[in-house]
Amino acid sequence: MTGPAYHDLPGASQDRTTQAQGRLAAPPVPLVGDGIPVPCADGAERPYLSLDAAASTAALGPVLARVEEFLPWYSSIHRGAGYKSQVATWDYENARSAALAFAGRSSGASRAGGDVAIICRNTTEALNHLAYRLRLAPGDVVVTTVAEHHANLLPWSRAATCRYVECGRDGTFGVTDVGAALDKRPAPRLLAITGASNITGWMPPLDGIIAAAHDRGVPVVVDAAQLAPHRPLPAEADFLAWSGHKMYAPFGAGVLVGPRAAFADGDPFLAGGGAVDLVDLDEVLWTAPPEREEAGSPNVIGAVALQASIDTLTGIGWNALISHERRIAHALRHGLASIPGVCLLGPGPDAGTLPVAAFTVDGVPHALVAARLAAEEAIGVRHGCFCAHPYLMRLLGHTRGDVHRYREQVRRGDRSAMPGAVRASAGINTTGDDIQRLLAAVARIASGNPPPVPYRQDPRTGDFRPCGDAAGLGRPDSHQAPCSPG
Repeated sequence: MTGPAYHDLPGASQDRTTQAQGRLAAPPVPLVGDGIPVPCADGAERPYLSLDAAASTAALGPVLARVEEFLPWYSSIHRGAGYKSQVATWDYENARSAALAFAGRSSGASRAGGDVAIICRNTTEALNHLAYRLRLAPGDVVVTTVAEHHANLLPWSRAATCRYVECGRDGTFGVTDVGAALDKRPAPRLLAITGASNITGWMPPLDGIIAAAHDRGVPVVVDAAQLAPHRPLPAEADFLAWSGHKMYAPFGAGVLVGPRAAFADGDPFLAGGGAVDLVDLDEVLWTAPPEREEAGSPNVIGAVALQASIDTLTGIGWNALISHERRIAHALRHGLASIPGVCLLGPGPDAGTLPVAAFTVDGVPHALVAARLAAEEAIGVRHGCFCAHPYLMRLLGHTRGDVHRYREQVRRGDRSAMPGAVRASAGINTTGDDIQRLLAAVARIASGNPPPVPYRQDPRTGDFRPCGDAAGLGRPDSHQAPCSPG
């Protein structure tokens, strides 16, 4: 169906998200569910404060509104002759075009053959998809870094041989470090690098790194999961992957962007309906990308939500978003670094990171810090190794011997001594008062005073929970258990 004909369809609503986003002021912008009351260990209810945006974000209001608006028009796409199928197809393909534009690409002749946006579940699936489609061999070299999320480590190490760029004690590296790894022999097939650390919020100097790789004829894939909601995506990267659930569209869609030619030949990552033009029992004729890469019924609602998020963030504007996040990052990182007994991991508080901070508290296990923030203060943070174990071990200063010892404990089913940190991560909805609330709570925990209720650790998970009557925190389905003496 052509665009002009579609404009007459009552289900078409390209302008409604734009109208909704136009009502949004500059950040902070509230998200769905902000401030919902939750039970605490003292029996009181407090407004929930989510500082776990680096893991997943709640939905922007215009995103939820767009999904609700679209749901009556939901239908199977691409081959449906019905009116609703044509509406849904148009909205799905609009979302694909929006993702390309968000990545600074087009489907035209900006590169030979143009670029494609493949809609998938999330960044992890996108990177696994790409690792398969590049048809790497075990002897091929992929240069990556020790600062990567597991999603940008494990797919490459399974398909090829990885060469790692090391980081300094503060968790950073530079263009020269990456260049040295690229210059080693054998020459690499690919450079896979994060756009921003999910632990420290530090952003590698991507422009210089991508230029260095291209000077050597090496294509670059950027894991942009953490970067996408906070900064413009690097248009010069050959491949980009990011997730809607980290950019205020938690409806299960992610994107893989890359040159059309990379997906034009060979079997797709997933085989099935929608990826083919013709199937016989002894022959398959695959269709052209991107449909070739999207076998099965696609997540149309997730795609629509992702476009609504892109439209809303674009409407607010990068200048306003970045200005807000710099203020929040400064308050968060300086505030934590100034609390006695708190150690801020990674680069210093003036490093210009995203609003993400990983920290430890002297004498208090990371899991207990997170449990106390949740149970006593209704503040949601994350703790552990953040799916970036090699990087966190370096930030904590652990040796290979330490890691081996922890590994043996985990094999025995005991995670009670697992190393880790606490991470607070902010987003478009975070206010200065939110940061002060966190800082006051962390200061109380770091003061050395005993908690107001006892806690018990489950050695199988390493997590702590309040004991006795506080264990249920008001949930009727919770299994309350007293603490053992001592």
